[in-house]
Amino acid sequence: MTRPISAILAALMLASCGSVEIPGQYTTENCQPPIFPDYGGATIPCNISPLNFMLSDTSITEVSARLKNGSGMEITAGGKGREVQYKPNEWRRMLEASKGGCLTLELYAAGPNHQWKRYPDSPIYVADSKIDPYISYRLIEPAYSIYEDMCLAQRCLETHSESVIHSSKITYGQCVNCHSYQNYNPERMLFHKRVSDAGTVIRIDGHESTVDLKRPNTISAGVYPSWHPRQKLVAFSTDKTHQMFHTQNLNKVEVYDTESDLILYDVDSDQVSVITSTPDILEVFPTWSPCGSFLYYCSARLMPGTFKDGDNIDNHTLIKYDILRLGFDTLSRTFARNADTIYSASAKGKSATLPRLSPDGSKLIFAEGGYGCFHIWHHDSQIRILDLKTGAIDSLETVNSPEYADSYPSFSSNGEWIMLASRRCDGQFSRIYISYYDGKKAHKPFLLPQESAWHNVMRLKSYNRPEFMTGPVR
Repeated sequence: MTRPISAILAALMLASCGSVEIPGQYTTENCQPPIFPDYGGATIPCNISPLNFMLSDTSITEVSARLKNGSGMEITAGGKGREVQYKPNEWRRMLEASKGGCLTLELYAAGPNHQWKRYPDSPIYVADSKIDPYISYRLIEPAYSIYEDMCLAQRCLETHSESVIHSSKITYGQCVNCHSYQNYNPERMLFHKRVSDAGTVIRIDGHESTVDLKRPNTISAGVYPSWHPRQKLVAFSTDKTHQMFHTQNLNKVEVYDTESDLILYDVDSDQVSVITSTPDILEVFPTWSPCGSFLYYCSARLMPGTFKDGDNIDNHTLIKYDILRLGFDTLSRTFARNADTIYSASAKGKSATLPRLSPDGSKLIFAEGGYGCFHIWHHDSQIRILDLKTGAIDSLETVNSPEYADSYPSFSSNGEWIMLASRRCDGQFSRIYISYYDGKKAHKPFLLPQESAWHNVMRLKSYNRPEFMTGPVR
């Protein structure tokens, strides 16, 4: 009989518990330790959950780890098997005592012969900065057209606990997507649901409603949302979206729009107004500035002859999005007549998508690839930061994967942490990575920690659209 994943993980965790002694005799290895996830050299928040890991060398049968700070404080973990799992209370005390400092990881491993070896020490830097306590994301199979078992989930970053916000299982295979919050506030959120009882679920201060945003003058219901930071307004795109699947292209999945506009929804009055609507222009991914006086979005010119016979697509690699900015009067709730081009990716032969602003409004983070708007499956997709004051572009070489897609970037509520979804683990499943951003540069990212390192191997789901939150959705 096949054992469930939960039982396997429980057995693995039990195997690594118990007292841990540091061996007195060992040989010294010159190579870096084969650990997964690789946390060596990363900068972590002072309130992050334990960075548990395992050794990828299958010949190892026992492991001992010692973590020390500059004041002489230390904790140990390990045991039988290949996993290292820290005790949460000891881990929290260690981080609290190590803010702004550096931890040193000593790692020892033995095989069936009980001969111990010691790997070179690895540094882990502890920032004197906290990260938002919660994040949320959609869990979905890579074949995202299958949504019978899909959910919106939330995760406490200070522990390893995860809970479900909404599941397709309780609504008979309903697709759920595009969750969004006003200023990271879980009490003001929305998400879309499709198929049965379709609509946009809007939750404000404990009150919930389902709204049909399709109006006679719009292309579709609202798609990609962004809350105004101060008012009960939400900007959406409206899209005629299509998909196709490649058999030879490394970018296996292509999602594209044949039409797309921007709309504004007034939550109190239930009124929808059109922001932009130009037949030969595609507009998508709206996002507000923190002051609420500007709406940023992506725009691409629809090339003549690109689309043929509806779903058939030709010359799709010619569609390249720029990032534009449109002024907004918060008193009259009216938009400026013309938008300014903030970043012309098309002039460089690129396409920019998914823009998000830093909390102080000085930085714009986005994903950039060779073409199109669905970069989560584009191998060349990477994260960039635009300094809106100087116009300088940070290519974030320490953050991006050279081989696999990086997408869905966002800033934490204090602007000091960057989160993204990346397929760098195996090329198939997107996982969450977090990087410390000190305002000048981004540091080595680390994989979302789990209670068991096997979780990131055995969870056959992708993490989609990760969002920071100041607390849990209740």
